[in-house]
Amino acid sequence: MDGMHDLGGKQGFGRVDQERAKYKETWEPRVRALQAYGVNSKIFNMDEFRHAIERMAPMHYMTAPYFERHLTSVATLLVEKGLTTAEDLKQAVGGDYPLALPLGPGRMASENPPQFKIGDKVRVKDEFVSGHHRMPGYLRGKTGEIVAYGPITHFPDAAAHNMQAAMEATYDVRFRSSDIWNGACDESYNYAQLFQSYMEPASGA
Repeated sequence: MDGMHDLGGKQGFGRVDQERAKYKETWEPRVRALQAYGVNSKIFNMDEFRHAIERMAPMHYMTAPYFERHLTSVATLLVEKGLTTAEDLKQAVGGDYPLALPLGPGRMASENPPQFKIGDKVRVKDEFVSGHHRMPGYLRGKTGEIVAYGPITHFPDAAAHNMQAAMEATYDVRFRSSDIWNGACDESYNYAQLFQSYMEPASGA
């Protein structure tokens, strides 16, 4: 889905702070522990966790600190899994408790076997998906070259929606930066690991 969370390739948000995230409040490591417990106990998976953050209302997402987004995701998933209720959360905090927006439809993995090989020219599909996906928006419609095979892993577009997620091939794809940003950058390469479903053979390749 396209949302406030997908800032890759966008400008105007200032420098990226590369300092490792530090806990600023005593409750923050507890949120990290809750998230880890939820995944390790198979209450929810990492794709569901990521997508619940993506489903936050845009204003809430942009104004919430890092770990509040994580807390909103965990709370939303616990409500959706039936382990607590929105009313319980409101009573616990003595007021409103904003959760993520409702879960929408996902999509299944491709049933095709791995179809690309190293050296193939591929085009990222120019498609918009309402649910979760792991394809950077700035690569839509761009052409690159397969340079390595990635792992065969669960398809996140299904896993994030509590659907049976089949395994799908991934590939490491190299793009010319000048092709992505039309020359508005230094000549270099960008690399992305993409699922097979996100790509198609480049025309004329």
